[in-house]
Amino acid sequence: MPLWAVLLTSAFATLSPAPAVAEGFQPVRDKGDFLSLINGKSLRRFGISLQVRDDGQIEGRAMGWPVTGQWNWQDGYFCREMNWGGTDIGANCQLVVVQGRTLRFIADKGTGESADLKLH
Repeated sequence: MPLWAVLLTSAFATLSPAPAVAEGFQPVRDKGDFLSLINGKSLRRFGISLQVRDDGQIEGRAMGWPVTGQWNWQDGYFCREMNWGGTDIGANCQLVVVQGRTLRFIADKGTGESADLKLH
């Protein structure tokens, strides 16, 4: 699998195990809390800039290609479907945790790989 696909498949970016809360991250379990974090902001890391909008849309760019998608909140998880430059990234429900300006998305309801993105 190409690196870009691995990066976007895990959540939006990084590969790492998920010891989220142990590192001082706090779970975001409420949709309203999530919306207050992302409202009017972009999620960024090297080569990736995304907007997760309150209307359920995801848009942005990753490694020079457009990213589009939809999201909803289900049972305390951020559930999304995405497309990157014409490639279907698929659906995944993710645990979201926060520390300062960093949101960590942990795939497979908190049991999979994680991605850290900064709020800007």
